Amino acid sequence: MPTSPSDFPAAATQPRHRDTVEQWMRQFQDWLCRQLEAADGLGRFQEDAWLHHSGGGGRSRVLTGGRVIEKGGVNFSAVEGTMSEQAARVLLMPDPGYFATGVSVVQHPRSPLVPISHMNVRYFEAANGEAWFGGGLDLTPIYVDVAQARWFHEQTAEVCAQHDATYYPRFKQWADEYFFLPHRQETRGIGGLFFDRLAVGKDGSFDELFAFVRAVGEIYGRTYITLMRQNAALPYTEAQKQWQLVRRGRYAEFNLAFDRGTRFGLETGGRTESILMSLPPQCEWHYNLQPQPGSPEAATQQWLQKGIDWLSDPPVTA
Repeated sequence: MPTSPSDFPAAATQPRHRDTVEQWMRQFQDWLCRQLEAADGLGRFQEDAWLHHSGGGGRSRVLTGGRVIEKGGVNFSAVEGTMSEQAARVLLMPDPGYFATGVSVVQHPRSPLVPISHMNVRYFEAANGEAWFGGGLDLTPIYVDVAQARWFHEQTAEVCAQHDATYYPRFKQWADEYFFLPHRQETRGIGGLFFDRLAVGKDGSFDELFAFVRAVGEIYGRTYITLMRQNAALPYTEAQKQWQLVRRGRYAEFNLAFDRGTRFGLETGGRTESILMSLPPQCEWHYNLQPQPGSPEAATQQWLQKGIDWLSDPPVTA
C-alpha cells in the first residue's frame, strides 16, 4: 500500500504534460480518499462518474454520514473544450480553447471543534500553448485553536521552503486576500496558501511547478487528518453546534459569491452537483447576530482578519 500519492507507479509513456498531470490527479484522489476514510473510521466515499459535454469528464466522490465527516467531497476532473468569448474574458483566458484537470476537496465535519477544510490543485492548458498551475489550501475553524493554527501554518511554510523561499509569504498573503468576505469584512478562516497562474516556463519549469503542486496536495492530507484525529472526540455543546451552522453560512456565502472554481465550473457548463459539492449540508442565517462580548465565539471572530503572522508565538496581528 503506497504511503504517498507520489509512490504510485507511473505510466510507461507520458508524451504530454497534460497526461502526466491528469494521471497524478487521479492517483491523488484515490490516495486522499483512502486516508480520509481511514481517519473517519466509518464513512465511505461514493463515486459518481460523469462526462463533460465538450470532452473529458470526472469522478465526483462524496462521503456523508461518517463518524467525523458529516459531508465531504474529493472531486477529480479532466475536461476540455471551447468556452464562449465572454466566459474567456471573465476568466482571463488567453484563448477560448482549454484543457483543465484538477482535484477539489472540501470537508464539513460533524463536530464544531474540527475545522472545515478546503484544498484545490489544478492545471490548465490554453489552446495557444500557454500552461499554468494553481491551487491552495486553507482551514475554516468554527473555534480557533491558536496552537493548531500555528502548527498548520508551520507545516505549509515548511513545504513551501522546500521549493521556493518566497512561496509561503507570497501565497499566504494571497490566501488572506482571496479567502475574504468583503461584505463581512472578515476572512473565511485562518487562511493558508493560494496561488494562481504559475506559468510553465515563466514562473518555473514544468517539473518544478508540478513538484510543488504535488507537495501541496500531500501536506493537505497529512495536516487535516492529524486535526481530525486530535479534535473529533472532544466534547461540545448544542450552543457550539448552533454557532457552527452560522459559520457554515459564511462559508456558503464565499463559495457562491467569490470562489473562482465555482465560477469556472458554471461558466464552462460544468456538472452542477460536482461544482456545488463544496456547500455544507446545513447552515443558518440570523438577522444581525452578534457573539456575546468575551465569549469563545467573539474570540474566534477576532482572528478572522488579514495579515496575521501565525508563525510567531504568540501570533501577531496586522
